[in-house]
Amino acid sequence: MNSSENINKNEMNKKSSTMRLIAYMKPYAHWVIFALLLVLGLTAFDLYRPMLVGDAIDTFGANGDYDVIIATAIKYAVVLALSFAFNIAQTWILQKTGQNIILQMRKDLYRHIQSLGSRYFDITPVGKLVTRVTNDVEALNEMYSGILVQLFRNIVKIVGLAGVMLVLDVRLAAISFVLMPLVIGLTVLCQKIARNIYRLYRTRLTDINTFLSEHLSGMKIIQIFGRQERKFEEFHDKNTKLYKAFYREMLMYAVFRPLIYILSILSLMIVLWFGSRNVFDEIISVGTLYIFSNYIRSFFDPIQELAEQFSTLQSSIASAEKIFTVMDEDEFIPEVENPKQPDKITGKIEFDHVWFAYDGENYVLKDVSFVINPGEKVAFVGATGAGKSSILNLIGRYYDIQKGHIYIDGIDIRQLSKKQLRSAIGQMQQDVFIFEGDVAYNIRLNDDDITDAQVKAAAEYVNASHFIEKLPQGYHEPVTERGATFSAGERQLLSFARTLAHNPSILVMDEATANIDTETEILIQEALEKLMDGRTTIMVAHRLSTIQHADCIMVMHKGRICERGTHRELLEQDGIYRKLYELQIS
Repeated sequence: MNSSENINKNEMNKKSSTMRLIAYMKPYAHWVIFALLLVLGLTAFDLYRPMLVGDAIDTFGANGDYDVIIATAIKYAVVLALSFAFNIAQTWILQKTGQNIILQMRKDLYRHIQSLGSRYFDITPVGKLVTRVTNDVEALNEMYSGILVQLFRNIVKIVGLAGVMLVLDVRLAAISFVLMPLVIGLTVLCQKIARNIYRLYRTRLTDINTFLSEHLSGMKIIQIFGRQERKFEEFHDKNTKLYKAFYREMLMYAVFRPLIYILSILSLMIVLWFGSRNVFDEIISVGTLYIFSNYIRSFFDPIQELAEQFSTLQSSIASAEKIFTVMDEDEFIPEVENPKQPDKITGKIEFDHVWFAYDGENYVLKDVSFVINPGEKVAFVGATGAGKSSILNLIGRYYDIQKGHIYIDGIDIRQLSKKQLRSAIGQMQQDVFIFEGDVAYNIRLNDDDITDAQVKAAAEYVNASHFIEKLPQGYHEPVTERGATFSAGERQLLSFARTLAHNPSILVMDEATANIDTETEILIQEALEKLMDGRTTIMVAHRLSTIQHADCIMVMHKGRICERGTHRELLEQDGIYRKLYELQIS
């Protein structure tokens, strides 16, 4: 793709992001319109105050009537009071509207992230997604709560000031605008620089958040291998790049703001020079000169604010582009529009000539076919990388296959809703994830239909209650992030209780007892047998002693099922399974 195509694509993305940002404002259009009307009122007050004082100066200079000063002071106080009230109303409306929009956008973004397939999370850093949901969404808050309306206000103010000045005196107004081409040129140049700086800053911020998310999670490994200094150097490099990006932004404003201020002072000097001569020549009044001098000071302020607001708007649009890039990510696992809804999933599983590759090219499963009847206990064994865990992931439709069909109770799983399918499957994995909260929450997983009695019953069923009831607060004991205060075996027992509490029709165990010591494994073996009774059970295990009593054992080799049968039948075949068994015995 050449540079011109890249530019066109960026412009299209920018326009699309802008339209979608506006679409989020539609539910609050009436409030925005009301805020704009308040802005018009505030702008009118800003234009009226200098004119009020200017007229008082001319009137007092003509007849020396002090009543004019008193009347003007009262009017001025009323205008200030109205401006104060309008400003409060406008700020409240915009802040409320902005926060409501940000609330909705963050919900939409997180809901969409939850709908994405496992493949997306395999290739996308967690820190990047955290930045999108937090920093990038928050960057839009300032735009919605102030920038858009302030842009409107400054544009109206500039037009209003220029119009009044032209009406009062065309020649003096033309003299006042003599430096405007230079101001416009500086503003346009500032915007071009700011756009690139803001995009760079957002990219650097994403990089450092991604780095922190990954390395804080893996701090134990860093400390074990003594790589603190090396990782600090990497962090220092990313932190320095973020600092330099922010420094460029500050440097731009450090140059732009003083230049605009100098130009405003020069314009004021020019107006006072020519205006004072016109006053002495009685071409204009002193009050008119006061109005012009006041307007000139007010004229350059909105121009400077416009430049800064356009820069902030560029930053918000850059953040919006990143947010909508995530929201435009296709669902790798699309939901069927009109799913079939069986009354109950009994647990018959059929793989029909299934081919699957994580990247779409290098197949990890090749023409796999088998049938598991309801209530059967089937185990998959084989070397690492043979495709055992991939089969488990496909049953829950965490990935979609490239060829073939997978049926649950005779229905293609692509015709079932993901919610119904996954609610019927209880997965117990080797790597157990424990959430922050308490013990009961980690068993219930925020399912209010599961009562406290069911939580305790599930824990007792898998003997998890032995360690839970010894905790100071029992089932309400606070749990730290990832359950760091629990042993690996205790976390595994919690996952067993979690699965039991949700009462699935299909049990999937991926090395589920690998982290449990022999004594604990004996305690839960009886519970597992009760749990598997009447449920379809699929097991993956490297320890063949844990799956000898399975109804069927399937041996995987390089993505294919090369042997199948009971433990005794496979030993008699004298194939791969027998070699694995003898190797473990020896």
